[in-house]
This record gives sequence, C-alpha cells and structure tokens, in this order.
Amino acid sequence: MTRPAACLFDLDGLLLDTEPLHARAWRLAARQFGRELSDAELLQLRGRRRLDCAAQVQEWIQAQHGRAPGVQELLAVRQPIAEALLVRAPAIEGAPELLRRCRELAIPMALVTSSARPSVELKSAPHPWLQLLSVRVHGDDPQLEAGKPSPDPFLLAAERLGVSPERCWAFEDSPAGATAAAAAGCLVHVLLSPESDGAPFPTGSLRLRSLREVELG
Repeated sequence: MTRPAACLFDLDGLLLDTEPLHARAWRLAARQFGRELSDAELLQLRGRRRLDCAAQVQEWIQAQHGRAPGVQELLAVRQPIAEALLVRAPAIEGAPELLRRCRELAIPMALVTSSARPSVELKSAPHPWLQLLSVRVHGDDPQLEAGKPSPDPFLLAAERLGVSPERCWAFEDSPAGATAAAAAGCLVHVLLSPESDGAPFPTGSLRLRSLREVELG
C-alpha cells in the first residue's frame, strides 16, 4: 500500500481511551433528568461535538417526558462529571508508537477531534506524546462550519497540512467520524471496539483490532 501523504487522527477512542468515560458522563447526566440512555444511543453520540450530543440527548429526554432541560442546563450537569473522569483516561495501546513512527517517516500529521480545545488540553495533559500533533482541528475551531459526520473537519485539516484529502489516511473509531472522513475522500481506518464492532461504517473502510496493525510502509 502506498505511504500516505498525511495521517489524520481522531482523539477520543482512537488515541485516548475516553469513550467509556464520555458515555458514563452522558448516562449519569441524562439519568438526573429521568432518561436512561441505552448502549445503542450512547454509540450514536460517539465522535460528535459536545453541543450536538447535548441537543440529541435533549431530544431523547423530550420524547420520553414531553419536556426537557435546556442544552446549557444539561451540560452544566454533564461537564463536571466528564472533567473528573477524563483526566484519568489512558492511552490506547499502540497510539504513542504510531505517532512516533509517523514522525520518523516524516509523514505530516493532524489531530481532527470533535472535542473543544479546553477539553483536549485537559485530556492531553498527562500525555506529552500528543504534542507531536501540532496541527489541530478542534470541535470549537472558528473556521469549522460543521462537525462530524460532516466532512468539514477533515477537509480543514488537509487544507492546513497542504495536502489533498484523497491522499490522507484518516484514523477513526466512531461511525460519525468514519463517515466524515470518507465523505472528505480520505482512506479510512477504523479502530474497532466491542461496542462498535457491528456498527455501520462506510464501505471501503479498513478495520483494525489494534493500532499496532497499521503498516505505514
């Protein structure tokens, strides 16, 4: 396989093992408003921006109870829970080594995450190897018109790296993120988890059980 012109990396669930923590935070927050989120619903939230997730959870609460908290009210409950959990998130196996291998091969890299910049800084603090990703697209990026599953985050990352998205490899773990990367024209690598194994990923996605399986050439 031809070496990529650049590698575009998601963060949550791909480089850091945060997805179970995000899911727990949404579940606990929704529970305070009388709505128990299912595993399938939590999977739908993966890879999406915080405000988009909050709007979706609000809609689910509304459908069950006929009323729902405002988005900011919901986030006021959820954010302290999430922040307390996320500072403990470990690295995904093989993630630091994969980024270092890209650097050794002089392959440009970018972080493409739905998380806002302050959240990324919080989660990244215990992981100095993430500083290898100096080019970043955050969920609250002022140049970002729409978040995942829109292709916009990956198109913006490719533009900042000065490469064609069709020559990029994108690494994702969520259906929303993989859909965004595929729509941008990237070759999509999906890191599977027990929760996402049967999820509908774009046709042509390369499925990984471990980041150690990635061969950069």
